[in-house]
Amino acid sequence: MAMLKSVPATMRAVLLTDIGGTEKLQYIDSQPTPEPTDGQLLIRNTFSGFNFVDVYYRTGAYPSPSGYPLVLGQEGIGVVVAAHKNNTNGFKVGDRVVWAGQAGYADFTIVPAVRAIRVPPEISDKDAVGSHLAGMTALSLVKEAFPASKGQTVLAHAAAGGVGSLLCQILHNEGVNVIATAGGAEKCAIALDSGAANVIDYRASDGPGWAQKVLQLTNNQGVDAVYDSVGKDTWKGSIEVTKRKGKVVFYGSASGPVPPLDLSLIRAKNLSVIQPTLPMYIATRKELEFYAHGVFNLLRQGKLKVKTTRLYGLEEVAQAHKDMEARVTNGKLLLKL
Repeated sequence: MAMLKSVPATMRAVLLTDIGGTEKLQYIDSQPTPEPTDGQLLIRNTFSGFNFVDVYYRTGAYPSPSGYPLVLGQEGIGVVVAAHKNNTNGFKVGDRVVWAGQAGYADFTIVPAVRAIRVPPEISDKDAVGSHLAGMTALSLVKEAFPASKGQTVLAHAAAGGVGSLLCQILHNEGVNVIATAGGAEKCAIALDSGAANVIDYRASDGPGWAQKVLQLTNNQGVDAVYDSVGKDTWKGSIEVTKRKGKVVFYGSASGPVPPLDLSLIRAKNLSVIQPTLPMYIATRKELEFYAHGVFNLLRQGKLKVKTTRLYGLEEVAQAHKDMEARVTNGKLLLKL
């Protein structure tokens, strides 16, 4: 196994000790540095990404993949410092890679070689990791969940968030008319800057609710599709504003899960409903490379811009979780290591 001599025996990390609040996130500076085995890489992280799925794991909405304690963090970028000789993708010590997996809240992460992607030199660390899971999610929603085409009208919820802002940019590039929702003037401005033609502030207290505003903007015809990452607070309105034979894509549940659906709501307009997850779109190496390189190409062409709004240190991971849950953030949040 090829390995740099400078890899320390211990590292900094944040452990989730059990299901619960942010008090269950424990910073330590003497976690044993893991060692790669067959088909694995050891990455010295420079940045890791925060994603709302981390909150789901912490609160128990998603079960822990490996019991407790565990290190959260679904993506990161860094340099390969150890590579097992049997990694089939030919990674070498010194390669700069972005990865999707587990345990990003740490200086070093073990990553299966098949889940790592080499980063082109012209793409920065921040842009690469800031667009990795979020960008692949947004791109897969447009390519597979609902392949929106030029001239169609769609609704995108939470359009100032890490995924939402990238989704709006991709849809705009495809010539799709995007109606977006966001909370507050600052987030609405971000959604407009990301390519939305119209933005509805769901926090506005005057006038009709957001669903009625969508119908007004579409002459009561509704939209061809809804991309809904909010869930419990928006699902009913999302179905209401979708036109006959349209599609509702529930790809997140920031406000809580969508309840079991009454099929009569779907049957009334011959709607289609899907609840996709990114892991099922990038399950194979070929699929992962397709979406990762697709995002790289959009970055190169200037068609995708990542808005990193805040960097947190390892000692601030709990605060990052609080900020995500309070919905006071926009764009992408990163952990600087």
